[in-house]
Amino acid sequence: MMQKKITVLGSTGSIGEQTLRVAKHLQIPVVALAAGRNIERLEQQIAEFQPSLVAVYDSKEALRLQKKIPSIEVVGGEEGVIAVAEHPEANLVMSAITGSAGIAPTLAAIQSGKTIALANKEVLVAAGELILQKAKEKGVDVLPVDSEHSALFQCLAGLSKKDVRRMILTASGGPFFRYPLDSLKAITSESALAHPTWKMGPKVTIDSSTLMNKGLEVIEAYHLFQIPLNAIEVVIHPQSIVHSMVETVDGSILAQMSEPNMMFPIQYALTYPERKTTCLSPFPWDKMQTLEFFPLEKGKFRCLELAYAALKAGGTVPCYLNAANEVLVSRFLKKEIGWIDIGQKLETLLARYVPDHSMTLEAIYAVDAKARDDAKQI
Repeated sequence: MMQKKITVLGSTGSIGEQTLRVAKHLQIPVVALAAGRNIERLEQQIAEFQPSLVAVYDSKEALRLQKKIPSIEVVGGEEGVIAVAEHPEANLVMSAITGSAGIAPTLAAIQSGKTIALANKEVLVAAGELILQKAKEKGVDVLPVDSEHSALFQCLAGLSKKDVRRMILTASGGPFFRYPLDSLKAITSESALAHPTWKMGPKVTIDSSTLMNKGLEVIEAYHLFQIPLNAIEVVIHPQSIVHSMVETVDGSILAQMSEPNMMFPIQYALTYPERKTTCLSPFPWDKMQTLEFFPLEKGKFRCLELAYAALKAGGTVPCYLNAANEVLVSRFLKKEIGWIDIGQKLETLLARYVPDHSMTLEAIYAVDAKARDDAKQI
């Protein structure tokens, strides 16, 4: 089997850092890195992994870094990130740049024939049709890194579409799924950032509290697995041990389980179709007492319901939903709006939005920009 050689887009973020840890453990060469603002950490990664090409999104920072490390080529801007995505030595690209900035580099990697390990929700939410169409044309595998989609991917091994009755995504429920409806108006950013099981960045943590993250994952699952929308369901599972399930037509339920640690799905994507020994400890059964599952309470998590509606509407509506939500979450973290306002304002914006069904990269970027503008003003 050909040796894996990887590039990491978003190397200084949480997924990027864990990808490099897995790559080091498995002795997978890292040939290129792309990062945003954390130049100090990027320098440490360069010293450790010795890539032949590095990209920094800020072109001025790229020039400064190039002067500090003249022995390694440093490029800047979106063009630089795309150059990393297209690196001729790499055969797998970890796409972990946050937000719509990850779309163009992921497309570039696909056009270059690379296998994609996809950790960026927005790439499929905003541009799922376009991404998967191009991947199909190029014969490129898109391997999910989100824990839920990696779980589904693993459960589906050996099954055909006709074998599947339902896909069930599990949600931790965040901090508030037990809260009564009338107490949601008093939620603060501090309490919303206190996730009970996962350690994530602030934006993803807030999305987890509103269940928007699960709505985005429903959209991703729809694109990745080409299954009818009404066959994708969500259940609350506070322990985050069962990452997702597939129910077959004969009534069997296949589940993928592990501790809530992103290194498991990252390693599976890096080694697929093989499995390699992990550097993590065996599952601590002595500490596990209960696995709980709860149905969703209708009306409590409006963001999840809006994600289903956006996917049903199709075209650029999911792209609009994603970008508008990102701005509203940012406004909530700045204490400009309340937690419950995220869903309410998003519902108002979607009701006004006239969708576009031309799924080009230019159209997607235009819709993304419009949604951000609209969400700042509402």
